[in-house]
Amino acid sequence: MRHGTQHADVVPAELEAALRGGPFHVALRAAITARGLPLQRVQHHLSRYGVRVGVTSLSYWQQGARRPQRPESLRAVRALEEILQLPDESLIRLLTTDDEPDGTNHPPARSYRSLVEASGALERLLAELESPLDGGVHTIGHHEHVRIGGRRELLARESQHIVRVHTDGVDRFVAIHHGDPGCAPDRIAVHALENCRTGRVRWHLDTGVLAAELLFDTKLRTGDTFLFRYAFEDGTAGASCEYIRDFSYAGGQYALQVSFAEEAVPVRCHRFTQHSSAAPRSGRQELRLSGRHRSVHLVEPRVRSGVVGIGWDWE
Repeated sequence: MRHGTQHADVVPAELEAALRGGPFHVALRAAITARGLPLQRVQHHLSRYGVRVGVTSLSYWQQGARRPQRPESLRAVRALEEILQLPDESLIRLLTTDDEPDGTNHPPARSYRSLVEASGALERLLAELESPLDGGVHTIGHHEHVRIGGRRELLARESQHIVRVHTDGVDRFVAIHHGDPGCAPDRIAVHALENCRTGRVRWHLDTGVLAAELLFDTKLRTGDTFLFRYAFEDGTAGASCEYIRDFSYAGGQYALQVSFAEEAVPVRCHRFTQHSSAAPRSGRQELRLSGRHRSVHLVEPRVRSGVVGIGWDWE
């Protein structure tokens, strides 16, 4: 929670340059040095904001050995902007605009702040549905098909899951949809297509996050495998420029296909990865559109925790 902003009257030139061009760890180190605060004092100030971060973590952040990733860490970054008397968003912004290793900069469609807010909204929705994050299952295979409509909008996406149960009594799965900025989650339809039926549906209007309960007709036992298929019908936002999948846990195979309407074909497409939502993007690889079907795809034989996605350019 912000308690009003008090910025320093004079910002040293080195700090001003670091805040303008990054990277994050250089800007953080310059800000701490400019204010003359030892890390123990920084930690003490953070505790007054209700944020718990260790001195070791702060040291790693300013050395570039680690980056803030979890919601608690990101709350710390926002508090640091006040403690160190920095402009709003100055540090958070650098977590998404740091250049990639190849020297290029590919900013995401969503700001990092919006991703953090969506993460908090998702936690609340899962709590309402009394669902653990992994749902008591491990994913063996996941195939997603995203369809982009004639207005360049995210029209729909269909998912097929193959899971293995690790907790007795699993009889449902909570599917998550995070629409593009400006979407209306209360108007997004959920379709249970195979081996499941729709249960409770909850959404968060400000962030565009929707959580849908998919009910199975049987209680599964530890070691059982199960296959089910569902879809989200969206089309409520503006032009889309990427689709990302964030994995909290390592898992099995993941395949993502993106198809485009005939009147909305991008000029180029690429895949990318991130170690986390806070990390810079890497692994950029151009993808060739199939002319007849107007689609691209990627396959991850075995996913790791982090982010994988497909982006595209309209011009």
